[in-house]
Amino acid sequence: MTTHTNVLQAGATEEKGETARMAAFVGAMAIADLVKTTLGPKGMDKILQSMGRGQEVVVTNDGATILKSLYVDNPAAKVLVDISKTQDAEVGDGTTSVVVLAGELLREAEKLVSQNIHPMTIISGYREACELAYAQLEKVSVNNSADKERFRQDLLNIARTTLSSKILTHDKDHFAELAVDAVLRLKGSTNLEAIQIIKKPGGTLKESFLDEGFILDKRIGVGQPKRLENASILVANTAMDTDKVKIYGARVRVDSMQKVADIEKAERDKMRGKVNAIIDHGINCFVNRQLIYNFPEEIFADAGIMAIEHADFDGIERLALVTGGEIASTFENPGAVKLGRCKLIEEIMIGEDRLIHFSGTAMGEACTIVLRGASTHVLDEAERSLHDALCVLSQTVQDSRVMARAVGEGAARTPGKRSLAMEAFCTALRAIPTTICDNAGLDSADLISQLRASHAHDAASRQGVDVLTGGMGDMSKLGIFESFKVKAQVLLSATEAAEMILRVDDIIKCAPRQRSEQ
Repeated sequence: MTTHTNVLQAGATEEKGETARMAAFVGAMAIADLVKTTLGPKGMDKILQSMGRGQEVVVTNDGATILKSLYVDNPAAKVLVDISKTQDAEVGDGTTSVVVLAGELLREAEKLVSQNIHPMTIISGYREACELAYAQLEKVSVNNSADKERFRQDLLNIARTTLSSKILTHDKDHFAELAVDAVLRLKGSTNLEAIQIIKKPGGTLKESFLDEGFILDKRIGVGQPKRLENASILVANTAMDTDKVKIYGARVRVDSMQKVADIEKAERDKMRGKVNAIIDHGINCFVNRQLIYNFPEEIFADAGIMAIEHADFDGIERLALVTGGEIASTFENPGAVKLGRCKLIEEIMIGEDRLIHFSGTAMGEACTIVLRGASTHVLDEAERSLHDALCVLSQTVQDSRVMARAVGEGAARTPGKRSLAMEAFCTALRAIPTTICDNAGLDSADLISQLRASHAHDAASRQGVDVLTGGMGDMSKLGIFESFKVKAQVLLSATEAAEMILRVDDIIKCAPRQRSEQ
């Protein structure tokens, strides 16, 4: 007689074989269906409301932002959330596409598994199909990086395509210009730190503009010069407060007010020494991360030095990068501190606010995009959209092959062993244009069959879905181009994620840790 021994701790659960696979498929498909409606130029937005203290509301159609905000319990769903985060970090765009494609690959795999086809057979078919799709991508991609004019035009087209599914779609020409100008200033670098985005509520999205230089969202101190030419800037993160007597961890007893005054005087002298040490660096602008109290501010004003306090950390890090300086916190050795330089610092007005503008910075690539808009929600979403466009463009400048969206070419180009898994891969690929049609309220079955016929008839066909007219259109004539890097990343990530989930045949959840009673 055999006895069953349970090796798992009480409270742990295990799902085996078919049940585990179904749980994985269902979780992944549920996540894909959730973001599916946000895909394409006519995709809808989601409102995410946090249950935290502030009950913040986010309105977005950015796949990565939606999935980042979800608490998912299903392990397969977590895998999809992770690939969308990776897609966002790697190339910035295609976060929804990658999840939808992975979800569709699993939907097709589920049908094949139910026909008793082994998951490993499906995986090898998917692998082969993915390689074919990638080869086709490389074949249809074009590279105009040698021709400056055409390359700029390509970048504008890519930016417009990326923005067409976002909140900025109505002003996409304006924002495409902003994004392309900003990225071309980087001269091939993918360091987006040099591009700063400032959000100012008020006005309309159309009033957003690109400013060459760096804008710090702060005011210049009282009684200090409002304009400085040929500035030497010391960027610091140090305490500049003297109003409190700070003797830590000790109690001081005094027998007269005079003694308190003496202690305060010693504090002030100490601060005066610190300020003089800063002035000795031969600077005319001091930017501090922390507050600058009235007394040191007074000394700076007397010395004709512009002092800017409480510049947020992101702000001073960027400022140090852009002006070529470093953040200092000790001032005893002026030779060791690297100062920042810029040609002009002045106060400017944007809307109702005063800001500080640094122009002619050491890092010529630096620029600031100022976004205007009706509300903070609109501005946040506009920033996410613009960030996607900037990421895609900076990656394209590096890998400058551009692909017109040859939609649904999958089935027409599966040579050799037309295995069921490869057919399934093609069906999943066609799900992307199908979803775009469905979101635009078009007859997807009719349009996709027309597309298949067009691509089967002419291998070099550039036909795709034109959601604006509700029919087919030539993508290259319509100027719909996408970055090769985004498409390739979507293809590879989705296939790998689907493969990973397909391999699962056992899900074990650990027992929750019990709290020991004191």
